[in-house]
Amino acid sequence: MQLAYNPRGTCSTKIEIAVVEDGKIEHVEFSGGCPGNLVAISKLVKGMDAKEAVEKLEGIRCGVKKTSCADQLAQALKQALS
Repeated sequence: MQLAYNPRGTCSTKIEIAVVEDGKIEHVEFSGGCPGNLVAISKLVKGMDAKEAVEKLEGIRCGVKKTSCADQLAQALKQALS
């Protein structure tokens, strides 16, 4: 399953993800945002079970914002899994 997700409330403007049939994350790419952090997140979740990534990333906030790029990735993964 491939998905292009438009995050809300973050500096990143697009998240492209690919989840393979067994539920593992094959690829994540952010557009916009803080490159160092987002490249790191993308590498850390590669090969991870998508449900586990959602559990770890959902609810993370960026400063005073109610969300973060990591939280928005969790939302994108939930959409991909549904």
